[in-house]
Amino acid sequence: MLNIVTFGEIMLRLKAPHYERLLQTPALEATFGGGESNVAASLANFGLPAKFVSILPDNDIGAACIGELRRFGVDVSAILRKKGRMGIYFLETGSNQRASNVIYDRENSLISKVTPGDFDWRKVFTGADWFHITGITPALSETAAEVATKAVRTAFEMDLNVSCDLNFRAKLWNYGKSAPEIMGELFKYVTVGIANEEDCQKSLGIKADSNVTSGELDIDTYKKLCQKVLDTYPNLKYMAITLRESKSANINNWAACLASRDGGFYHSKKYEITDIVDRVGGGDSFGAGLICGLKTYCQTPQTALEFAVAASCLKHTIQGDINRVSREEVERLMGGDGSGRVQR
Repeated sequence: MLNIVTFGEIMLRLKAPHYERLLQTPALEATFGGGESNVAASLANFGLPAKFVSILPDNDIGAACIGELRRFGVDVSAILRKKGRMGIYFLETGSNQRASNVIYDRENSLISKVTPGDFDWRKVFTGADWFHITGITPALSETAAEVATKAVRTAFEMDLNVSCDLNFRAKLWNYGKSAPEIMGELFKYVTVGIANEEDCQKSLGIKADSNVTSGELDIDTYKKLCQKVLDTYPNLKYMAITLRESKSANINNWAACLASRDGGFYHSKKYEITDIVDRVGGGDSFGAGLICGLKTYCQTPQTALEFAVAASCLKHTIQGDINRVSREEVERLMGGDGSGRVQR
């Protein structure tokens, strides 16, 4: 089976224990996480060969991060090691009406200083049939945007499927270029798009026809939004929109829709997720699920979508950035077994 390649930043994640405020007690839980690395690890859990491309510090923290990725079965052979720093993010998990909060400390991280000569993309993509990236990487710096666009263009020229989760991050676009300036060009080479309605507006400048608010989802609005994106970017084969109804930090409804180039439009089952353990990485788990679903159920987009939504639903029960569930567990939930009964 051919490789799925992902490229981006992986960070040191420092989380306050349980539902505490940051530094309420003098302890932080240290793990690793990042949009594209989360996708790679999740795909490896599903039994698919996944390669993660990045730059990490040549020190013990970088080595520990690589060891963690290896533990999931991710190919780390294309990760560069250099002198410098790894990005960090601090996480405070919200509860009920108190939202979760993320604080970034990633300025001047090694991946933000990436240069066009750091990676030979044709070599990286040898033996691959899919490339995945997010809108986070181009937001890090002008050079990161240049490298990301080059990678996407090269993958497209080599006939790889190219997926991109727009993942708009307002805190990151601060080097003088707007998200639509960069992502509008990059998205020309994307074949599978992933977003929510805010991502489409903030990253591509494409708005829904009517006002979309969390808690009230109009499926027809999303169908029209998907069609607008497909009309704007003729290389897109699929456009997926995640549908999150956020009742509180602990209670969300979760679903998604998928539009195809041939005019098909698919809407998933809705999951009522209560007692959320950790929703960070939820979008990444959807992206990995969609890639796995489209590769596994390539003739049935509805099934691929249901797989992605079920995978992401399960991620909300898992601590940490990475979705530590198997393909069999996802398929069991897809089949209607959401009782949580002990499996013996």
